[in-house]
Amino acid sequence: MIGEIIAIGNELTSGRILNSTSYFAASHLYAAGHEIAAMATIGDEPQMIGKALRESVERADFVVVTGGLGPTNDDMTNAAVADALNLPTILYPEIFDKIKQSQSFKEMPSLEKLAWLPSGAEILKPGDKIAGYLLVYHEKPIFFLPGVPHQMRELMLDRVIPRLASWGGNNISLVKQKVFKVFGLPEPMLQEMLGDLEKSNQQLRIGYYPNAAEVHLSLTVRGRTHEETEAQFSQGESAIRKILGCCIYTDDGDTLEAIVGRSLKEQKKTLALAESCTGGLLAHHITLIAGSSDYFLGGIVAYANRVKEEILHVRTDTLETYGAVSQETAREMALGVKKITGAGLALAITGIAGPDGGSPEKPVGTVCFAVANRGTTLSFRFHFTGNRNTVQTKAAMTGLDLLRRHLHGLDFIDSGW
Repeated sequence: MIGEIIAIGNELTSGRILNSTSYFAASHLYAAGHEIAAMATIGDEPQMIGKALRESVERADFVVVTGGLGPTNDDMTNAAVADALNLPTILYPEIFDKIKQSQSFKEMPSLEKLAWLPSGAEILKPGDKIAGYLLVYHEKPIFFLPGVPHQMRELMLDRVIPRLASWGGNNISLVKQKVFKVFGLPEPMLQEMLGDLEKSNQQLRIGYYPNAAEVHLSLTVRGRTHEETEAQFSQGESAIRKILGCCIYTDDGDTLEAIVGRSLKEQKKTLALAESCTGGLLAHHITLIAGSSDYFLGGIVAYANRVKEEILHVRTDTLETYGAVSQETAREMALGVKKITGAGLALAITGIAGPDGGSPEKPVGTVCFAVANRGTTLSFRFHFTGNRNTVQTKAAMTGLDLLRRHLHGLDFIDSGW
């Protein structure tokens, strides 16, 4: 079935509160085999609410409306719905009785407003003050849910999705979906690499969702039977893994810092960091993981050249000949922090985050890395685009990915960031 979602509330349109309810509804409805054609966010304006509802009912097989069901003056959904669909509002005794039993009713008689609903409303969860309800209009179900996230989520899972499953009959597809986290390949490059795969099979849908310095790639397959869905999904997943290889670092929601930490722990290795342009951001990511003290010894933020020389023992000749932003300096930084801490593995970062400080030879966004292990030191140079914060974020995440690849024995690649 094809549905639409309408979220109501000035707190949403003003940006005071993030609209998490529409995201939750869309993701679970999609997983249940439905398609969401449109999502709208409307302020507490009765005419706009009514107009949006009428248009959605005209286009979609079902509609989910969240918000505006409370007792205050700005909760206008019920009145707007009654007016838009030409339905009278009536008092629902079962809801009013529940309201009268609460202590809040004595202090706030306006709670009676919660019991006045459009005629024909079917209470989704009898016994609750804000129970949500279902209206059938022109043989189409319209679900009205509270805007409070935990109340909405409970009704969506326990009431809405089961009702739609029986309503839709055989029009619901079986859906299987997986999200791959990809590092080192930006969205345009991913689309180019996977374009032929998506064109070759109309049952595959590939979504691209840039997230900071990585891309979350979703694979979705719709089929009429379980066997068909599983077969198509297996083929699609195998093709994606073959094309993207080790640029996929997880498909179970893990983070780069968690994967690196787990690998360090399993291999009984310790880590130290030397950071310049990232200012300790990589160390922050490493210590986001509980138990990181088992493998992370510490880091040195060597921002000034004097600190690089006096603490990390970067040679003056290296800085004068190659500059602070160079693979040579990064190597000596990594070796220096490794020696100081006694860590088994060290990583260094030095670069130009901007907006100033670049040159034709080393433009803003140039960042050099080095990974020092027992007897081996590897260095890399990347160029990242974006503002200062973006360059720092991409540099820190690239440092994590270099550690991941080193610990797993994977090939290193030139980042497309």
